[in-house]
Amino acid sequence: MSTIKTLAVLCTAITVLCANSYAQEKAPQKVVDLANSELAALGTDPIIVAAVKAENAKGKTLDQIKAMDAEWMSIPGYSDFMKSLMDSECGKHLKALIDSNDYYAEIFVMDNLGANVAMADKTSDYWQGDEAKFTESYKDGKGAIHISDVKFDDSSQAYLVQVSVPVKDGDTVIGAITIGIDIDKVE
Repeated sequence: MSTIKTLAVLCTAITVLCANSYAQEKAPQKVVDLANSELAALGTDPIIVAAVKAENAKGKTLDQIKAMDAEWMSIPGYSDFMKSLMDSECGKHLKALIDSNDYYAEIFVMDNLGANVAMADKTSDYWQGDEAKFTESYKDGKGAIHISDVKFDDSSQAYLVQVSVPVKDGDTVIGAITIGIDIDKVE
């Protein structure tokens, strides 16, 4: 094997080992503390609550959402609908939140069925309703904070923990919000 090929194999092996060093670890305590304070408060943010209430009022069915999800995943770039979720008042608010915090890598908001309401950037799918980020934070309308294990995120090239919190209108859980936290940037 040539020296270049040997170096390439070694670099790949080191990358895999480093990626696995964080992978599947529990979230650091500093992220747990952040989840229970600053991030939990986002679930009562008036702009986010208003957007979720408006989306819930549309009365979409799960079948409609799943059809939109299939279409969403078939689009390699951005559709007008995706752009509308980023360009909405709530989407712009989420983008401003990301821009104001180095450790925020992603933010998106979901309705009462787990469909995207707003996002700072495109998510891989439209319907989150079958994923722990929604099911654990919405908790059948009861609400709870859900903190994922550490995972390497290809799009941001960083180790992230997804923190999901319920969106509440008063005491009523109406949706959820997920915030991707870059664990290397939290102090």
